[in-house]
Amino acid sequence: MKVLIVEDDRTIAAGLEYSLQQEQYEVVISHTVKEAEAIIKERHEQFSIYIFDLNLPDGSGYQLCRLVKSLHEAPVIFLSAIDEEVNIVMGLDMGADDYITKPFRVRELLSRMKSVLRRYQLAAPNKSIISIGDVQIHTIEAKVFKGRQEVALTALEYRLLLIFANHPGQVLSRNQLLERIWDVAGDFVNDNTLTVYIKRLREKLEDDPAQPELIVTVRGLGYRMGE
Repeated sequence: MKVLIVEDDRTIAAGLEYSLQQEQYEVVISHTVKEAEAIIKERHEQFSIYIFDLNLPDGSGYQLCRLVKSLHEAPVIFLSAIDEEVNIVMGLDMGADDYITKPFRVRELLSRMKSVLRRYQLAAPNKSIISIGDVQIHTIEAKVFKGRQEVALTALEYRLLLIFANHPGQVLSRNQLLERIWDVAGDFVNDNTLTVYIKRLREKLEDDPAQPELIVTVRGLGYRMGE
């Protein structure tokens, strides 16, 4: 499994390279945005996961995340010394899959990497039945069941549920969700409408909508579907 690490601190980069190689990862190191962009454009299909430092000498990890997400579906983890909510939300809005603040332990990074890779495997395309707890989504027939009982969902409710189901365990910001369900079935979707649809989904699918376990609120960041 090949990983691209973009980190301008050469000591950190070398340490990560050594540690990940011990875990049988094939590691490619870059220290600048310009160099990384060339690697991604030429060889993106080779990489299973990306690790980007947020602050780089000639740009930012945000630029690289946008590039990766425009080319293929692969997880991106940000590294940063800045532990601010606005940076986390911005990264999530751009499609980042996780965010780890320096200093960190390599074991923690390895755990995060395995977690996001597992999410992508679970959300593999052409999966005809997706199960979350006692909820099953039959994607071919576009039907949803809770236990053995079919649950009637509107087009927007179904689309929203699919978005969560395809990103199990991942925090999705409100902006991410709005962009992905925008104008489905000709309906105008704004921030208040999103709140209403999440409430409806919880009422239809949760055992206790007041204590949701399927669609969980992550305060200040967005929502996460339980794995």
